[in-house]
Amino acid sequence: AVRVCRVLELQPDVSEPDSPAASPAPGAVLRDARSGLVVPTGQLVALVAEDADAAALLADRLGLSAAEVDHEVSLGGVPLTSLSRDEVRRRIVVSDTAATLFSGELRDSLDARQVGHGGGFTAVEAALTTASAHDILDALPDGLATEVAERGRTFSGGQRQRLVLARALLSDPEILILVEPTSAVDAHTEARIASGLRRHRAGRTTVVTTTSPLLLDVADEVAFVEAGRVTAVGTHRDLLDSSAAYRQTVTRESEDDQDLASRVGSRA
Repeated sequence: AVRVCRVLELQPDVSEPDSPAASPAPGAVLRDARSGLVVPTGQLVALVAEDADAAALLADRLGLSAAEVDHEVSLGGVPLTSLSRDEVRRRIVVSDTAATLFSGELRDSLDARQVGHGGGFTAVEAALTTASAHDILDALPDGLATEVAERGRTFSGGQRQRLVLARALLSDPEILILVEPTSAVDAHTEARIASGLRRHRAGRTTVVTTTSPLLLDVADEVAFVEAGRVTAVGTHRDLLDSSAAYRQTVTRESEDDQDLASRVGSRA
């Protein structure tokens, strides 16, 4: 009873504005004044930071999911804190590493309530294919009707991550923000997800926090964040050539390793 009372006494981190602002038109640009990040509309943008927690915090701020109330993130020039919470959640979805599966039928955990009705099943098929999760479904005795245990504990970490990714894709928001969506899968699976994600979200805005070269290589734009600020923007290959700090973060090479490689290359 004491624990229940403590939960009921909790106050939400973000409160509903007294007079919500008018929602920006579709295709509005997402900006973060604090970090200097500008997310181009309709593109796949990767966020890279030496500290993965810093990248995850920025992702949460972009979706108004951080504990700290932040007026510096805006959509089409309108601060997210000025919009209704339902409007922000409808247009911007953040799927982070803490996301889990709910108990019950898998179709409900994926929020695929339209399976078997019109295009519902087609959408689920597409999401599972992009998330490289078809093998999981094929191994389940009852397919999408299979009962999922609490927090999805009957699945491995990599399986849960792929199913959570499929669920995020099924939500099909205007802006989708994915935090380390391939951290628990092998390189071959990650390569399939990287190429599939670009096709699946073509023309829609997608932000991914990652240091995976496979994902970075398919991104339209990569933003490198240092000490909370965007210090370099470009393609993955451009930043590898132009930024030693970026190269060190992505390749995990030390400065000594880079100096040695440079000396060996010059001698050759």
